Amino acid sequence: MTQRQANWLLALVSATWGASYIFMKVLVDDIPPLTIVALRFGIAFIVMIAIFFRKIVLVNAKTLKYSALVGALLFSIFFALMYGMKNTTASTAGFLTSTTVILVPILQIFITRRLPSKKIVWGVVIVTTGLVFLLVREDFNIATGAFLCLVAAFLYAIHIIVTNRFVREVDALLLGIFQLGFATLFATIGTFLFETPVLPKSTVHWLSILGLALLCSAFGFVIQSIAQKYTTAESAGFLFSLEPIFSAILAYIFLHEIMGLQGYFGATLIIAGVLIANTTFKTKLT
Repeated sequence: MTQRQANWLLALVSATWGASYIFMKVLVDDIPPLTIVALRFGIAFIVMIAIFFRKIVLVNAKTLKYSALVGALLFSIFFALMYGMKNTTASTAGFLTSTTVILVPILQIFITRRLPSKKIVWGVVIVTTGLVFLLVREDFNIATGAFLCLVAAFLYAIHIIVTNRFVREVDALLLGIFQLGFATLFATIGTFLFETPVLPKSTVHWLSILGLALLCSAFGFVIQSIAQKYTTAESAGFLFSLEPIFSAILAYIFLHEIMGLQGYFGATLIIAGVLIANTTFKTKLT
């Protein structure tokens, strides 16, 4: 697989994840958040086991260890995101989560110990300004739901960097599959400890769960692991910045969400900052 092909796959993954905010928003008011996470990843894991059973039985201890780590991160991401979406819109959640693209290069600075370019610095400043417009309400209080979505973005930046390293040491497909299994395990434990599990009752709820499980999880996270083996963490983060554009369009069409002038202005600044920061990224693998 070439880097260009890997990047196209990641762009397609980003499109499916844009739809995930719609599915989650439909579910979160009627089904407990951790139950949604457990069902989402549980169904995805079962489907992937059925498809790749012969390959799965060859998994080794190192792959399981790495899968447990990225699975824990995956669970933490959606733990924060699901609770965040209870108190914010799907489109706002999409734009806040897109700040992952600016957080990845910031975290890479500490890993590589290299100072950022001027364009990255400007990108960070502009994105931060946009975040202020999305996070701060008219009464100058921080919106809790928006803050939790930002926490999810930070955790996902760590997930991208860690995945980028692990796929160079173990089988990317197995890593992608077993991270779903471990995320299911952690979410299921949390569900029985902190919630009263409730199964979806309506057709819309089941369709949303299946959309999250099959498109956004089974396809999305497994393809992410495979494709990231052939591209850079920075490129992956940049391509994932397409996610909020899809989420905002779909939220407007299906949920009739309007972010308001302040929200759209903040979202525009975030996109501008992301584009400015990423124009200097090299595509050469290291």
